[in-house]
Amino acid sequence: MNERVKILSTEILSNNWYTLKKITYDFQRKDGQWVNQNREAYDRGNGSTILLYNKETKTVILTRQFRLPTFINGNDSGMLIETCAGLLDKDNAEDCIRRETEEETGYKISSVKKIFEAYMSPGSVTEVLYFFIAEYSKNMKVNEGGGVDEHEDIEVLELDFEKAYSQINTGEIKDGKTIMLLQYAKINKLLQ
Repeated sequence: MNERVKILSTEILSNNWYTLKKITYDFQRKDGQWVNQNREAYDRGNGSTILLYNKETKTVILTRQFRLPTFINGNDSGMLIETCAGLLDKDNAEDCIRRETEEETGYKISSVKKIFEAYMSPGSVTEVLYFFIAEYSKNMKVNEGGGVDEHEDIEVLELDFEKAYSQINTGEIKDGKTIMLLQYAKINKLLQ
């Protein structure tokens, strides 16, 4: 436990979809001085994301769906191209990403590899995101995907890897987790 932090109070501001808390605490700075602060933290649980790639065809599976926060922040269509992802709920990270992959993309993957984990917005969101990669092939396709079971409206995209990677520079791909996974694939030469 960090002895430089003393939680004084926690107030729930919203418990609608996820939980938004206002936390008041004392923090000891490195010069020894104690300061009183309060911050809001959004707790939506932890999640997993995955890049599906095919070495033979040099393609990746991504999704496109409407994201309200991007729409209200200037993304005119609200549509975002992303890697498959989902909240853990009560699953472990690997079980979650297997379930989400089948629901969102229609691919039943056999083997996944965790490559790292990261806080995506640590100034305001508690979520840790677990990053995975997995190879896919046409014979792993078991349904159309699209998130129908979860009442989502997800478009499944199979893109040439180099085209997907170039969409970072053109601004067509703006999602942080997707950029990180595409860069991981490029650096580690997954599709060469």
